[in-house]
Amino acid sequence: MHVKRRWSAALVAASAAAVSITACSPAGDKVPSIGYSFDNVVDTYNARTVDGASSGARQAFTRVQVGFNYLGPEGGALSDNDIGTETVVPGDTLTVQYSIAPAATYSDGAPMACDDLVLAWAANSGRFATDRPMFDAASTAGYSDIDRIDCVPGGKEATVVFAPGRNYQNWRALFGATDLLPAHVAARAAGVPNVVDPILADDTDVVSRIADFWNTGWTLTPGSIDTSLLPSAGPYRVESYTEEGGLVLVANDAWWGIPPETEQVVVWPRGTDTAAKVADGSLDVIDQGTGAFDAVGETEGFATTSQPSRGVEQLTFATTGALAEASARRAVAACIPRSDLFDTLGHPGSQAASAGLGSGVVDARLVEPDTLQYPSVATVIGDRYQRSNLDQASKELAAAGESALTVRVGYRAPDARRAQEVSRMATDCAAAGITIQDASSTEFTPSALRDGAVDAVLGNTGSLPGPSGSASGVLARYSLRTGIGLNFGGYSNGRIDAIVDQLAVTDDPERILALATEGENILWNDMPSLPLYNEPRTTVVSDGMQDVVANPTAAGAGWNMDRWVLLR
Repeated sequence: MHVKRRWSAALVAASAAAVSITACSPAGDKVPSIGYSFDNVVDTYNARTVDGASSGARQAFTRVQVGFNYLGPEGGALSDNDIGTETVVPGDTLTVQYSIAPAATYSDGAPMACDDLVLAWAANSGRFATDRPMFDAASTAGYSDIDRIDCVPGGKEATVVFAPGRNYQNWRALFGATDLLPAHVAARAAGVPNVVDPILADDTDVVSRIADFWNTGWTLTPGSIDTSLLPSAGPYRVESYTEEGGLVLVANDAWWGIPPETEQVVVWPRGTDTAAKVADGSLDVIDQGTGAFDAVGETEGFATTSQPSRGVEQLTFATTGALAEASARRAVAACIPRSDLFDTLGHPGSQAASAGLGSGVVDARLVEPDTLQYPSVATVIGDRYQRSNLDQASKELAAAGESALTVRVGYRAPDARRAQEVSRMATDCAAAGITIQDASSTEFTPSALRDGAVDAVLGNTGSLPGPSGSASGVLARYSLRTGIGLNFGGYSNGRIDAIVDQLAVTDDPERILALATEGENILWNDMPSLPLYNEPRTTVVSDGMQDVVANPTAAGAGWNMDRWVLLR
């Protein structure tokens, strides 16, 4: 159902502390359908695979696939008590008791059970592998530190026991929104009564079948989806998905929490003719990278907010082919005008940068710009790589045994801001004998870097094309670790692996400072990636919209879509 309407200025600006996911909206004549658009594709129901993490699945399904927490606007994991509770069991080894709400039920009638946690752990832990990991997980952060899960198939209780010495600091973000997929669907596809027994018994034959489905069974193709594979345990469920009708989410009658304020949200992913949808009144919320697409926010009747995101715009380099030598990667980094790119393309827009985010180029990969350690860690780079340094680029190129170099930079097109970035890189680097080629395409995914189709990816944290990042910075660190799915460049350094592992389990500020400083010294020499700036994000809303709260993290604006209201 679509209602044509006039657009005008209205945006509720609030923080996570001021607006809760269960806040009540004001009374009024509600429009029964809201249109939501964002700058990524939706081609899977599984946000945890490598390609799923590169898609807009997390933006679309945060209130469809609920978990024990969700990512709030400040970038931290906030508890979702509708799903259940999590309690730390006293002891030296981190042990967490998860209790699923008795009423928690999927839209197909199946109970939400500890089986869902066991599947998430198996899929994201990296523990099941033959010649390669069975599950094509984007990251194993946190899940690889879990030693075991005690779960009776179909039960509502799970005891998660971490390995000795691996008290993962960001454990509250585990088993969160879009992490928990319906285990009963995977069991049915694998032809077994449940996923728990074969996983806990290390039955690799059965687990392999479960993994095959987990990897590809939740692929979404507009016009041919099977909704029986897509049960929801959240306030919304998937009703249909077509190119002409969008991805239609409707209120889930089986939801046991506070019902969603609006009966229907229609998701219009990347590739939608946004201008046409604006013209016919089908769009009410737009979430996109600032400067990436048409400036819809400048149209009369829109309210726009822009702010720096938790994700870092960056180049991720291949560590094979033309850029196999670290000196070749340093040569490219030396000719890129990072400060100028920030000055012209990286400012967050109308809202001032806050808490250190968006205030300049980002000079560290292992700590976030708004942490106490960042100013000290950032001094590692000194004056290097701030501006285009052709002499340094030429010296590094010579050290690599090259007099010229061609670097194909890939990103998902169209994207006006990234096109300008690549153009500016090409202009500055040409004088050093380095040719920067724009290798963007509408079908581009970061996996092209692993496949050798490009030499570098221009994207967000983790090479992702859409929104990314959180306050913990876990994704950024783990994307540098050997064997992680989002390590598209294939970078491998044993000491960096050890540093990433140690940062995951320490909260000692001095230890974090020492580890991050050591790590950045290594990374600026190895140059697996070149951070640029916190990507600015823009949220646009239509007249009468209530309770839309911009979320410049991996979750996007849809983090609280069940609270959205459009009043006539």
